[in-house]
Amino acid sequence: MFRVPAAKFLAVRTFEATGTLVEGTVEPGDARGRLLGFPTANLTLHDEQIPDGVWTAVVEVSSRGSVIAAVSIGRRRTFYTEGERLLEAHLLDFDQDIYGEQLRVRLYQKLRTQRSFASIDDLTEQLRSDVEATRTWAAKHYSAFPAANMPSRNERLHS
Repeated sequence: MFRVPAAKFLAVRTFEATGTLVEGTVEPGDARGRLLGFPTANLTLHDEQIPDGVWTAVVEVSSRGSVIAAVSIGRRRTFYTEGERLLEAHLLDFDQDIYGEQLRVRLYQKLRTQRSFASIDDLTEQLRSDVEATRTWAAKHYSAFPAANMPSRNERLHS
């Protein structure tokens, strides 16, 4: 499996009113999310500053704009006993190649804790629920976000 060297920049900052910000470069992963129908942009996490779990987020993709995302932080215990700790962002309604690009991931609401699943079907069902919860959250809180961090209607429709 190919990984971008750990020297790539990754920063974590917490802002009370605007969520927790994680910045880093998108790295190739196992492509398992893509195979399950939930492609992710992966950032390696080298510390425990952010608790494992599934989060709602807004992701800024370099100069391409911002996208609502369901984000998983953890070690993918369904597949690995002690896997590498990753931030995996599933950008909703987004289908572009962003490997090697800089992301700014702003985490807002923790949806649930991280857990392992008995089967791929159970995992896929939970991922669907996480995406639906993220969409519901975005519809409810969209106007509460700082304008600079929100995707415009045009960006959302054409991503």
